[in-house]
Amino acid sequence: MKFEAVTIKDIAKALGVSTSTVSRALRDSYEISPETKQMVIECAERLNYRPNPIAQSLKEKRTRSIGVVVCEIANNFFSQIINGIESIAYDKGYNVIISQSHESYEREIMDLQYLTSRSVDGLLISLSTETSDVSHLKALNEKGLPIVLFDRVSSEINAPSVVIDNFKGAYEATEHLILNGYRRIAAISNSEFLSISNERIAGYKQALENYGIAVDPQLIKHCFYGGMIYSEIEEAVNELMILKEKPDAVFTASDKLTTGCLKTIKRRGLRVPEEIAIIGFSNTEIAELIEPHLSVIRQPALEMGQSAIQLLLQQIESKRPITQIEKRVLSPELILGASSLPRKLS
Repeated sequence: MKFEAVTIKDIAKALGVSTSTVSRALRDSYEISPETKQMVIECAERLNYRPNPIAQSLKEKRTRSIGVVVCEIANNFFSQIINGIESIAYDKGYNVIISQSHESYEREIMDLQYLTSRSVDGLLISLSTETSDVSHLKALNEKGLPIVLFDRVSSEINAPSVVIDNFKGAYEATEHLILNGYRRIAAISNSEFLSISNERIAGYKQALENYGIAVDPQLIKHCFYGGMIYSEIEEAVNELMILKEKPDAVFTASDKLTTGCLKTIKRRGLRVPEEIAIIGFSNTEIAELIEPHLSVIRQPALEMGQSAIQLLLQQIESKRPITQIEKRVLSPELILGASSLPRKLS
């Protein structure tokens, strides 16, 4: 049985009035008496009437919907960002349509085609790990679609963005390990295509150099899919552990890399931090439940989502074109657990 929504015709029939009377009453027109308005409103509520969003969008030339593209909703970091987006969007009367790229460039393009076909008023996007060519986004931006990039961004797109101070987070994490006596510090990061990877590895390298520790390319590993495929983390950790000079600590550059690295280390029977320390970017709430408690660089994910939707709504609702492109940089927080305790010299 096909569902049929209640229309103003149904209300008019129930009350024995014209559809134009119902329409004007629902629009609070001065032409309709307060008594008739009240009667129409009560009937609309009784019949569970809801305005047709398609008809409204044709009239207003807006759909009051926002498209959001992330790599994976199951990722704690991105789910918290989505909570931030929705916390403001719905209060402002906008619906949110969420799509996942699953770290695929082709899927990202398909997501954008779907969202634009639904005539979204604006787009929030964090690039997939495979996205090195952003011509599809540049084309949409040049056509006037309001776009805000967050977390994983591209300087090739002339659009507002919200990012974390990735360099600072990675620097402080690496510095913490150095000050706790670790010298052979490995780094496991996402795809080299991503802005976050380059910034975090740069912070890691700078901390080593500032403390007189040579950067060893053998200790830097990139996981193309950022931990979505567990085997790539396992392979990266195993390659580190067969080195002649094994690492005594690992810095990991994303949520899934952090938990995946810890899982692999424990599977190898290594004790944390006695045999190898670990610290990494992570927003998972289980960091404090894992033994030992994980040291993490926590990102203000909720705030990132709120900032991104604020910037997007500024574009959508502005009566004049916004010429100043704003980039908001949020600061991460270093939270210390037992996984990076001071090294015990044998």
